[in-house]
Amino acid sequence: MADNRVRIFDTTLRDGEQAPGFSLKADEKLQLARALDALGVDIIEAGFPIASPADAEAVRLIATEVRRPVVACLARCRRGDVERAIWAIEPAAHPRIHTFIATSDLHLTKKLNMTREACLAAAVETVRLARQHTADVEFSAEDALRSDVDFLCRVIDAVVRAGATTINLPDTVGYSTPDEIGAFFRTVRSRVSVPDGVVFSAHCHDDLGLAVANTLAAVDAGVRQVECTVNGIGERAGNAALEEIVMAFRVRADRLPYTTGIETRNIFPTSQLLGALTGQGVQVNKAIVGRNAFAHEAGIHQDGILKDRRTYEIMRAEDVGVPWDPLVLGKHSGRHAVQRRCTDLGLTLTGDELVAVYRALMTIADERKVVSDADVVAVVQSVRTEARSRVDRFDTPVARA
Repeated sequence: MADNRVRIFDTTLRDGEQAPGFSLKADEKLQLARALDALGVDIIEAGFPIASPADAEAVRLIATEVRRPVVACLARCRRGDVERAIWAIEPAAHPRIHTFIATSDLHLTKKLNMTREACLAAAVETVRLARQHTADVEFSAEDALRSDVDFLCRVIDAVVRAGATTINLPDTVGYSTPDEIGAFFRTVRSRVSVPDGVVFSAHCHDDLGLAVANTLAAVDAGVRQVECTVNGIGERAGNAALEEIVMAFRVRADRLPYTTGIETRNIFPTSQLLGALTGQGVQVNKAIVGRNAFAHEAGIHQDGILKDRRTYEIMRAEDVGVPWDPLVLGKHSGRHAVQRRCTDLGLTLTGDELVAVYRALMTIADERKVVSDADVVAVVQSVRTEARSRVDRFDTPVARA
């Protein structure tokens, strides 16, 4: 795999589904997994088998039915978790066991009541156990960004010797900044010795709204797997958004010269499917997939878009699977947009008609915020009816007299 190729590890079905209100049934998870396969993700994290019998069954179903990508599942550094994961992932064409344990002193003392040495021993034992059943084992050091770097590097060295093939260092609570996470990965990579083929991974949360920026900084620092979700869903404020990472690489290849295997035209359909399955739509101004991402109401913007899309759009809606219908008629719209909308609806206006229609539509926009196609048609008909009425009144015998 080329050095600039970044693996997309999609955890929508695991970390994403853990977000309140986003739980899915097994058949829904399979439907979304198939969409992720068509999207071109490299790894699908299908679930956390020890969490429930239903989750274990869903992972096994996806492992059986989805054959191209790696199918991964999560397990704590506990024998019971790993044994359950082994059962769930067994049918996969390309199975991965993803095991994790916290390495920060805060988590070790306050959450796990565990010493550093016990943490190290558990990590090594679990990776060895998982490696007996699959050649693809990922290890995550939970809360890595707040861990002591010396201890973290000891853990990484040990789990790599035990057989881990991917090392994921998460910003579990979204605490880092881009410059900080870049320096962190450079430091860790310079201090540990890993054989060729071992991949470093970033998993960034969005608590400060920096998940995507931190992920891109990690890639610049040598990370070649990014963990992300469709629409950025996930615990608390969510994860780095798959669509934003992928399109940042594509649009800004001059600064981010990295590639992925994503079929970008399937981004929007996958986003829409997730919203339909969960009943949780995305915010209207969400980058790439939000309702307003390619919409323009301001008259100056509309005029620019009508002349050359590049004036106000840095990517084509069609490239991410969004139907391009950019002109939103509202109180900020100009006459060019109204004329274009009328033309699109098969309505050819004279100059006087355009003035009257524009004024009437702006009155509606003040009350309703957005003007619909039905409003446009109704206003044009009303303006024309009124014009005919004036002509008829003028042309009566009384008027002629």
